Amino acid sequence: MQIHRDWTGLPTEARGASVAMGNFDGVHKGHRAVIDAARAACDAPLGVVTFEPHPREYFAPDAPPFRLMNPEARANRLARLGVAQLYELPFGALLAGLTPEAFAREVLAEGLGIAHVTIGADFCFGKNRHGTAETLVELGRRFGFGVTVVPLVGPSKGEYSSTAIRTALAEGRPHDAERMLGHWHRIEGEVIHGEKRGRELGWPTANMSMAGLHLPRLGVYAVLVDVLTGPDRLSCQGVASLGVRPMFGENAANLEVHLFDFSGDLYGQHLSVALVHFLRDEARFDGIPALIAQMEQDGAEARRLLSGR
Repeated sequence: MQIHRDWTGLPTEARGASVAMGNFDGVHKGHRAVIDAARAACDAPLGVVTFEPHPREYFAPDAPPFRLMNPEARANRLARLGVAQLYELPFGALLAGLTPEAFAREVLAEGLGIAHVTIGADFCFGKNRHGTAETLVELGRRFGFGVTVVPLVGPSKGEYSSTAIRTALAEGRPHDAERMLGHWHRIEGEVIHGEKRGRELGWPTANMSMAGLHLPRLGVYAVLVDVLTGPDRLSCQGVASLGVRPMFGENAANLEVHLFDFSGDLYGQHLSVALVHFLRDEARFDGIPALIAQMEQDGAEARRLLSGR
């Protein structure tokens, strides 16, 4: 998959795609329907048009983190779906100020040269969100590209939504989130240096930042882990603590992942961690021995729940 971060100066092979357009946070089943419609619309390479940063981050920079995926995780998921061209358009004052007509003409028609675009029925675009799905259909006729509007999907309209998935994760219901996503909720990114307490306790962990991401329910999870880079690329099971480490002072939330039956250096490598089972809430213990005993119990329970996967 090729990733482009502008709509100008694209190589010839990056133009003329049939694209799905939206934010695609989580790449859930509703998003899949829009992407599948773009795949089926015409005989052209499959593309996705999205925005970075998320427009909500641009317009409300001080709002609490809400994203289900960072750009890396979204790109990885889209690549798995067969997307050939990913257009991560830089969202700022320029894009925010374009009228619907200017966006359709300058970005979609002249810049990307799209053959077709598919959108969800609730898609809005252009300055002050004045453009609707119906607007884009008319602009497509004017500027020479096809438009497909995909109805909301799910047992009830809009059930497959990023908002509903955030709620499920915040309540510690990863299986419900998976049902709406069509895949396990994954946290992806680089392994960073932590305090190395896990190694001292006999449970070495790979630490990952949660900065900018919606926080699922804090606690301990059984997880599936893919090591995406480095010499130790593999898939394995593990147990992870998502939280602020209440026994060790005030800390920003992060993810600490213990990989079962693995010994190696993962610093600087990139992991994909799927939250599969919520085991328990984060807790403070009466001393290190009690903490270690609970970690051993957590590990055994995670192995039991993940057995056969």
